[in-house]
Amino acid sequence: MARTIGSHGPRTMEAIRKAGLKLIYEHGFEAMSLRQLAAEVGIQVGSLYNHISTKEDLLYDLIRAHMDELFLQFDAAMAAVEGQGAEERLRAFVAFHVTYHIVRKREVFIGASELRSLEPNHYEEIVTLRRRYERRLIDILDQGEAAGLFRCGDAHVAAYGILSMLTGVCTWFRPHGRLSKEQVIAIYSDQVLGGLMGARGQ
Repeated sequence: MARTIGSHGPRTMEAIRKAGLKLIYEHGFEAMSLRQLAAEVGIQVGSLYNHISTKEDLLYDLIRAHMDELFLQFDAAMAAVEGQGAEERLRAFVAFHVTYHIVRKREVFIGASELRSLEPNHYEEIVTLRRRYERRLIDILDQGEAAGLFRCGDAHVAAYGILSMLTGVCTWFRPHGRLSKEQVIAIYSDQVLGGLMGARGQ
């Protein structure tokens, strides 16, 4: 059992979030019990209710925090290419998305695999945020197509295909594997841009 800590305050809530993230990633949301969560944190089960109302409340908190962080980091990354063309913006998008999904592997996995476990109002809120993120990529593709740089066919379909490919990195990438993160980003960037720009004139 983890070392017992105080049952009040932001430090305890942060410990609950970290423990919840670990346990849900390792065992799944349905399989994780509040007793297991309390033991991981080092508090009594009853003390959990000083911080979370339900197990679903914790899941929503984790996924919402993940989406908030995604947008925060995305905005910072894209600020560096503000005012530039679609190619530069798309390269920045690929680099950001791959990096985030490597660094935040557990949050990404839970956000995708446990979305179905959210209550309807929480589910709709998160889905709306996911669509807003997808829209960021669609806007870049629309910009490139309007400039005659990309040929997407359908920007929505192209965006979903690109996101599926890039997001898969969190299932297979290993920090000490054969390829570095930078090499993976370069390969994906060439594949994405090659597909969009190579299609012109065909």
